[in-house]
Amino acid sequence: MASEGTSTYQNLDFSIVEEGIGLVTVKRPEVLNALDDTTVAEIDSCFERIAGDDAVRVVIITGDGDRAFVAGADIKELSTQSEEEAIARSRKGQQAMDRVEKSGKPVIAAINGFALGGGCELALACHLRYASSRAKIGLPEVSLGIIPGYGGTQRLQKIVGRGRAFQLILTGDMIGAGEATAIGLINGVCPPEELLEHVLGIARTIASRGPVALRTAIDAVLRGGDMELAEGLTLEAELFGSLSNTEDMREGMQAFLEKRAANFRGQ
Repeated sequence: MASEGTSTYQNLDFSIVEEGIGLVTVKRPEVLNALDDTTVAEIDSCFERIAGDDAVRVVIITGDGDRAFVAGADIKELSTQSEEEAIARSRKGQQAMDRVEKSGKPVIAAINGFALGGGCELALACHLRYASSRAKIGLPEVSLGIIPGYGGTQRLQKIVGRGRAFQLILTGDMIGAGEATAIGLINGVCPPEELLEHVLGIARTIASRGPVALRTAIDAVLRGGDMELAEGLTLEAELFGSLSNTEDMREGMQAFLEKRAANFRGQ
């Protein structure tokens, strides 16, 4: 995949691999791409940039190598933290995951190996998750005497339900890609060698859709999911109506009537 534009951080790479599609790679293979404070800060910074970059319509995030997506947080940092440091670290991690989830761009996790602890929480912040058949996913924090701190206790239950979330969080057990698919934690499983190309195909489809509509759909799901049904339906109607004022809506409708591909401009 030829890169049209690349930015390198200390522990991340960001590149535009095809028109409209960005790829974020966590690059700490010597520690299975574990999230230290620097990496968390770089994820926050990278997705802040992505949110304002009209050239990026969809983002794929993965880990370097074939062993791990992100195999947790950096235990060396956690092992010496005070209560105040732990609260600050949790809030920074939550901010970074919020930045991923609320960037306004669809984000797809390509889980190419271990996604544990903070890595599972990073995947949970993505809108879609696809995994290698070799992937292992879990929140093992209780085995270290702590709990998930980057949003895992909240996002997991919204995705798989409270009962399954309790089972994963309280046992700390890892599950394979097949079981993760069965409970709705991930969207699909691929052979390891096919994962990135499969995810790229999904990203191409999404990138062809209206950017304003994509951003609005994400907003409707995220905000509406925290509301009572009646309130959520009101929000949906308001957002549905707001799209009638966009050039993208007019282009999409006209393209359909003319039986041609739409040329969305994100306006």
